[in-house]
Amino acid sequence: MRPVLTVLLAFAAGVLLTLGWSRQSAVPAQAARPAPAVVASATLPQDVAAPDTPVDAGERWPSDAPTPEQVLYAQPRMMRQALAGLSPRVPGKPNLYLLAFAGDGGEDVFRNEAEYAAQLFTSRFGPAAHSLVLENNPASLATHPLASWSNLEAALRGLDTIMQPEDILMLYVTSHGSEDHFLLVDMDPLPLDQIGAQDLADILAMHDFKWKVLVINACYSGGFIPPLRGPGTLVLTAARSDRSSFGCGSESDITYFGHAWLEDALNHTDNFVDAFERASGEIATWEKRDELTPSEPQIDTGSGIEQQLARWRKGLKPGPAVPFKPATPAPGSPLPTH
Repeated sequence: MRPVLTVLLAFAAGVLLTLGWSRQSAVPAQAARPAPAVVASATLPQDVAAPDTPVDAGERWPSDAPTPEQVLYAQPRMMRQALAGLSPRVPGKPNLYLLAFAGDGGEDVFRNEAEYAAQLFTSRFGPAAHSLVLENNPASLATHPLASWSNLEAALRGLDTIMQPEDILMLYVTSHGSEDHFLLVDMDPLPLDQIGAQDLADILAMHDFKWKVLVINACYSGGFIPPLRGPGTLVLTAARSDRSSFGCGSESDITYFGHAWLEDALNHTDNFVDAFERASGEIATWEKRDELTPSEPQIDTGSGIEQQLARWRKGLKPGPAVPFKPATPAPGSPLPTH
């Protein structure tokens, strides 16, 4: 009897292993995702103080907002609607697609900046500029998809089906950054994975975007340049790999880099490199005035990207300057239902 049971158990185990292997084989390829990184308070930027006492997640979740489970369940639908809401592509010339990513839901400054970037590009740079916003903020849980690893992948997949080979992807990331070059991705109490420099490079490598402008506005963001640089790619960062950037925090409406590059420089020029040079000088002046260690924003220009950006600008007549205004608190509202 015992040998018979042994044979039967071995057969059942083999069936289960075969089913498990088939299930694994059916999963679509994704960027390898490590165990979620924990950003300890010791690695937070110098201008961010760790709280003296833990904050209960329920205190940060609006009482009139959807529940955390409802928010997570709604993300695929919200991503589809956000992609469907993009303005029509202008044929016959390169188009630029801005994907703004506001990672930290604990401070309004990042939401302000992402929404302002979207407004600036679509208002000032004409119909060949399009924008999509992912953000973590208690006020916009029902109005914008979350800024998460999964939604970043979904947004890029969607843009990959819309964009033509001559089009330009602009990814504008704004959040806190750590000394080991991770972005803070947080919307308590949702369990969101952190995104490191190599993670971001791997996510982007899953797609064939030939032309890219990657703007990383975070402390220590210069550490993102080595994995992100390449032909056809312009990388701008708010700081050196070993320096903090400034202007975040609950008392700020917009970061130093966002103020200088988005609001001041891009309201005077449509050339991203010229805007960076202007912004770097302005930031250095502010840091000297405030007696701060210089952040030293960084730039890395891959072959061909400046020429492609010039093709996008050809015939462009920028609209009037777009004044910065903090995002207005969104009223509590139900999640989209279709």
